[in-house]
Amino acid sequence: MIVAIAADHAGFELKEIVKKHFTNIVFHDFGTNSMQSMDYPDVAHPLATFVETHNVMGILICGSGNGVNITANKHIGIRSALCWTPEIASLARQHNNANVIAIPARFVTENVAIEMIQTFLNTDFEGGRHQTRVAKISDC
Repeated sequence: MIVAIAADHAGFELKEIVKKHFTNIVFHDFGTNSMQSMDYPDVAHPLATFVETHNVMGILICGSGNGVNITANKHIGIRSALCWTPEIASLARQHNNANVIAIPARFVTENVAIEMIQTFLNTDFEGGRHQTRVAKISDC
């Protein structure tokens, strides 16, 4: 399984923990590569483009999760979900067919982040009545 991953400086340490934990995943890492202050759109946009063009899942991490989530959702083919519990991660996949999880590094523990990612990557979209709703997201 290939998964795109990126973080800003506030999410850097958690990104590295995630990569070490999931040894069965090939990560395409879009950075950042240190705790030095940087601008989250510089990693969120390239990740979103990669997810769109390669039909893979993505993980974005920043301090609140909001900045990377908002940035990723500017891309037409992205449905990024800001998650803070495994249940929210599950519902984001089941009901919204989310293809990117945004994690608030300053507000969740490492264990919760790992559990959310595991849940997100292993939960299928239910389709059915949710497919109609998801299809309407791009209708503008």
